[in-house]
Amino acid sequence: MATNPRRTGTRRAPGGLIAAYVLVVALIVASALLAFGTGGGVPNATAPALAAMPDPPAEPPYKTGSLKVPPKPVPVDFRILPPAEAAEMIEVTAEGLRLPRISPSGWMPWIANSRRFDPSGPPARIGLLMINVGADEALMQRAIEDLPGEVSLAFLPSTPELPRRLRQARDRGHETYLMLPVEDPSGLAERGIRPIETSADTAENLRRLLAVLARGEGYVGVVVRSPGPVSRSDAMARPLVREVADRGLAVVEINPSPDTSVLHHLAIEMGAGYARSADILDYKLAGEGVAGNLERLAAWVAETAPGQEPRHALGIVQPDNEAIDAIVAWHKQAAARPGISLVPVIGHFECRDACMARVRAQSAQLLP
Repeated sequence: MATNPRRTGTRRAPGGLIAAYVLVVALIVASALLAFGTGGGVPNATAPALAAMPDPPAEPPYKTGSLKVPPKPVPVDFRILPPAEAAEMIEVTAEGLRLPRISPSGWMPWIANSRRFDPSGPPARIGLLMINVGADEALMQRAIEDLPGEVSLAFLPSTPELPRRLRQARDRGHETYLMLPVEDPSGLAERGIRPIETSADTAENLRRLLAVLARGEGYVGVVVRSPGPVSRSDAMARPLVREVADRGLAVVEINPSPDTSVLHHLAIEMGAGYARSADILDYKLAGEGVAGNLERLAAWVAETAPGQEPRHALGIVQPDNEAIDAIVAWHKQAAARPGISLVPVIGHFECRDACMARVRAQSAQLLP
């Protein structure tokens, strides 16, 4: 009922008070509609439940008019296998050695332990492998903590507390490998580790190989520096590569020689994943330093012409502060190179017929 505007005195107060209450209620309702995002007149699906909700606290923990968006799931860098499946990739020998092996269902350590990456990313790929990690504890810690997770790390088997260091590297996103000690004409050798060498017979060299493989878990494969007496000899290398392949591990060869590689040939025959690099980024005679050589490598992979296969390049580097600083700085500028992707070493592997037959035994291994 309308109020007569000519009436004065106390009879006007009740009407004004009611109008004020109506205005307050309207403001509260409008604020509630805005807070729950009704979209300007379209009823919100949550609106019928509002009446049943208790009054909000005097100072709500959120700003009126905003709804918290659930965080995006954190990407999983590594496959997470059921514990029973992961346990089946470990063989415990009569001597107490814990050795990697292909699981009964067909899972191979070189795939199960590799870092995942997006194969649909930029087709020109760069991989970086830091070798001989573990000789210097401070540099090892820097490599694990400061380098991008896409950079893979190859540890010396003599690294103190190697199992813990391998886990720590994995937790930081790094794919891991073991350096395989082989006979070195320069006489360099790891303390406490007997290398594969021409003066030992096959049984002894296999025993030394297994002793190295048992020093840690969760790695992808072994890294071999060649050419050398062992890697040049088919007779010596054959039983070693067979053992590595039959245990589901991969072989990474560092070989600047243009000669045909015995290890490559054997990896194809035995069905092992294989990668090779001749790009030593901290090669002192190059004169460009790690930063310059890394830029050269990036420029080379980016040169792919239309209609040509995209280029891949795997760079090798030793653990030192200059190398770590150069890689970190280069990675920060990676956004300026949209056609190049930094991928772990697994993204540079070759897997031919015998290798693919093993991969297909466990169909999940074909997934990225």
